[in-house]
Amino acid sequence: MTKVLLTRHGHVEGIKPERFRGREQLELTARGRAEAQALARRIAGAWRPRKVYTSPMGRCVATADAIASACGVSAQICDDFTDIDYGAWQFKTFDEAKALDPVLFATWFAAPHLVEFPNGESLQQVAARAANVLRLMLRQHPDDTIVLVGHDSTNRALLVQLLDQPLSAFWRVAQTPCCLNEIDINRGKTCVQRINETAHLEGSSGRDF
Repeated sequence: MTKVLLTRHGHVEGIKPERFRGREQLELTARGRAEAQALARRIAGAWRPRKVYTSPMGRCVATADAIASACGVSAQICDDFTDIDYGAWQFKTFDEAKALDPVLFATWFAAPHLVEFPNGESLQQVAARAANVLRLMLRQHPDDTIVLVGHDSTNRALLVQLLDQPLSAFWRVAQTPCCLNEIDINRGKTCVQRINETAHLEGSSGRDF
């Protein structure tokens, strides 16, 4: 059985007030670093992961390094698990994006599976990348526990697939910074044990995510 501990990077600027962060290179804030350390202690105390895989974005790499250090394993970058490409909307505030195209902005939150960002990606492309990452993990680690550090977008896209939900359910799955999702996959059978667990963050930061 492969156990996947799926998590999101720690807090960064642009979460509130909200921006389309995507491929913007953002460092963890002091709060984000504290969250990463709390998550690392949680994982190291409960599991023995064989390896940590991470999006190439710096905020994920820093989170993955904290986990890998606590667990005494190595971290490896996985390019396909990078954040969604928002194209022309990259790092724009929600108000700026809404002013550019109010119909597309509304559609993103009402029917995300119907959106392709100008000069960017569609949710289908993100979902395909995320599924490809999982396929590689299962092939390389058929009997291991692994950690996968991603983004709000990649994590949601992967989780809805594991839950046999359509991409239109994208917004129904919450992904807090440094949350913990636990997925067991055994001979093709998937069991999602936990989603968006954040108890380990209590006392490490505020809860205004």
